[in-house]
Amino acid sequence: MNTLKTTFLMALLTVMMVMLGGALGGRNGMTLAFVMAAGMNFFSYWFSDKMVLSMYGAHEISERDDPRFYGLVRRLAQRAGLPMPKVYVIDSDTPNAFATGRNPEHAAVAATSGILRILSEEELAGVMAHELAHVKNRDILIQTIAATFAGAITYMAHMAQWGAMFGGRGDDDDGGGMGALVMAILAPLAAMLVQMAISRSREYGADAGGASICGNPLSLANALAKLEMGNRQIPMHANAATAHMFIVNPLTGGGLMTLFSTHPPMQERIARLQEMARMGRS
Repeated sequence: MNTLKTTFLMALLTVMMVMLGGALGGRNGMTLAFVMAAGMNFFSYWFSDKMVLSMYGAHEISERDDPRFYGLVRRLAQRAGLPMPKVYVIDSDTPNAFATGRNPEHAAVAATSGILRILSEEELAGVMAHELAHVKNRDILIQTIAATFAGAITYMAHMAQWGAMFGGRGDDDDGGGMGALVMAILAPLAAMLVQMAISRSREYGADAGGASICGNPLSLANALAKLEMGNRQIPMHANAATAHMFIVNPLTGGGLMTLFSTHPPMQERIARLQEMARMGRS
């Protein structure tokens, strides 16, 4: 179901981008939209992992640097049938972790010094298994493409708004007019909501996959409870564009913020893992 939902949402983003391009510039606008998306996706595919790791000051470690953590990741990767990813540590007291990389052969997992300090061996295994599930499911690439599409839609919508204010109305084939303006206002919001829904869907899938890899859903459930509390006590200065990558949302907020969250409600994630344990599934 998660895969079907993601496929549908990705198709919806594509349709939105084409429609917005068509509203702005007719057939030429649709072509420009596709070219823009292709170029941005190409850049994201090859370089997004290095950019994110650099953004948070992550440094690569070897087994000699941290035998416990590195060895744990290696055992989990073997259980998951994955190549050994590069392992990084971020010097931050906020307990969190993420995975990045365009495919399993070019993957990396990163954990903060805070998470390495507060979690038990079993809980840390649950967290890193979750990240390896993202790698196995190629979620990093899916989420990167979704974010790229949403960003392109927002950029095009801003162009439409400025064009409506200063460029006047165009004919039907060239786009413009009230329809284009309305779409330019609504498209960024809709694209953001779709992007968030994709991210939430992949988080549920990674929770289930991580529980299967580590063999104990409760290890991950207990870790998530600790991480949520830790992120409230020691917030991370995270970039909103990369918040979806972390196992726990580093951007806190209630009310309407939950609607725009890249992560499912923590209580729901924990409840699903507890149900897996109760049913004897891992």
